[in-house]
Amino acid sequence: MGRAFEFRKARKMKRWSAMSKAFTRIGKDIVMAVKEGGPDPDSNSRLRAVIQNAKSVNMPKDNVERAIKRASDKSLGDFKEVLFEGYAPHGIAILVETATDNNTRTVANIRSYFNKCNGSLGTSGSVEFLFDHTCNFRIPSEEIDPEELELDLIDFGAEEVFVDDDGILIYAPFESFGSIQKELEEREIEILSSGFERIPQLTKELSDEETEDVEKLLEKIEEDDDVQNVYHTMQE
Repeated sequence: MGRAFEFRKARKMKRWSAMSKAFTRIGKDIVMAVKEGGPDPDSNSRLRAVIQNAKSVNMPKDNVERAIKRASDKSLGDFKEVLFEGYAPHGIAILVETATDNNTRTVANIRSYFNKCNGSLGTSGSVEFLFDHTCNFRIPSEEIDPEELELDLIDFGAEEVFVDDDGILIYAPFESFGSIQKELEEREIEILSSGFERIPQLTKELSDEETEDVEKLLEKIEEDDDVQNVYHTMQE
């Protein structure tokens, strides 16, 4: 198994992926998808992907439809995706993905978390290069041979295919998302969920005390409503 498998296993243990947080994130994803490509999922591949993700976390259909309707309102402010980069104590690199309708507020909040926890907010590009930007798809494992599927999808950019309790997971570079999504849809393979992740190229092992220092910062960041995802190079 490769880095994607190990990363996925560690991420599944994350305690902060509560339903309320997941619903908030998906609601923002819907707004951004509709603003970008319109409210019709048949013609908006990004919106189709978000709706699949909503189903995977049991987000009520009414919530999804309301979010699409709200996003179609021209008076609704737009969310922008902003990436923050910095270091936690003990040399741990951190990437923070946010979706915000008020960049000034978000910058101030993220900076305060780093400052209060003895970290340092960096400039654009200061740690992003330490992570591989990947896309992923989860599909049912019934009646599908993962090894055969991996061979078929290599031509579309797939780098790692494996089976776990959630089904078959497909990992590929970020830019391969559209081609793999299209191929799965053309084969009429159900996509249970999909998304993007940043996998650290190297991780660093810390002592229990050092880990606690980093966890304090991660907890503050993850509790912020503007934060969508947080990635780091601490070994889990």
